[in-house]
Amino acid sequence: MTPSLGAWGLSGDLRPLPGGHRNRVLRVGNYVLKTSRRSEAALQWLGDVQDVAATCGLDSPRLIRSAQGTLKVQGWTCEPFCDGVETSPSDIFPQITAFHLHVARLPQRPVFASASDLLTGTSGADIDLSVMPTDLVQRLRDAWSQLPTQQVTVHADLNPSNILRDVHGAVTLIDWDEARRDASIFDLGDVTEPARLAWEIACCWQIEPEHARALASSLPCVDGSCLARFF
Repeated sequence: MTPSLGAWGLSGDLRPLPGGHRNRVLRVGNYVLKTSRRSEAALQWLGDVQDVAATCGLDSPRLIRSAQGTLKVQGWTCEPFCDGVETSPSDIFPQITAFHLHVARLPQRPVFASASDLLTGTSGADIDLSVMPTDLVQRLRDAWSQLPTQQVTVHADLNPSNILRDVHGAVTLIDWDEARRDASIFDLGDVTEPARLAWEIACCWQIEPEHARALASSLPCVDGSCLARFF
């Protein structure tokens, strides 16, 4: 299914863009259209967060409302296309730290849950622990239990392809799909950190099952055993 370009007053040829492992990403002219599983409320929540990010030197493409006034039409969103050179997360450490300080008290994103919430809860956004093997869920919770209790709002997918620097040095963060209130390690920690690895496994379990199971085989276990029996 392709997006209804007329909903945003657009026309032209659609062409796929790289990335978007969980969502389709298409470009038409200077606009990007993406499939989204997020609710209207979850998409609206991003506006205030991105306003704060901008004050910290981190621009972001804002979702464009359709002619009907919604941010999503038939499962698609629309935003301006952003160009630039990929940049390492370590290069924007000061801006991300400032961003975390300014958004520390913003509410949780609708329907989402933090890793700490999932120590007792079972679901949030793409995660449903009730459909996962019990032993694996305990491994995930063991990893999340090591996180600090303090939470901030995180972008949660800071990899070079989502951090673009233009010719003037301005930095733009794209793909805020995973943004939520959680521990800062989800922006500042290494991707191999057990808590981040556990989160990726949980998020992908139903959407990208092969990827999730491959990651789970390398998840550290408290007792030193491996998870090979799940695969």
